[in-house]
Amino acid sequence: MKWTDTQRIAESLADNHPHINPKTVRFTDLRDYILALPDFNDSPEHCGERILEAVQQAWIDEVD
Repeated sequence: MKWTDTQRIAESLADNHPHINPKTVRFTDLRDYILALPDFNDSPEHCGERILEAVQQAWIDEVD
């Protein structure tokens, strides 16, 4: 997965972190969770606030 795979990242986060409320996750933690996903293989430098916002919203939508 790359940073642009927002929906796939959100689905993977929902599967791997069911105990975490995506509405309250800090961006620093969210970034770490994404980088630790087994199928994620993009450069940490390509991440920005807009990407994290999109992933967070997709994650929220996934668990609602």
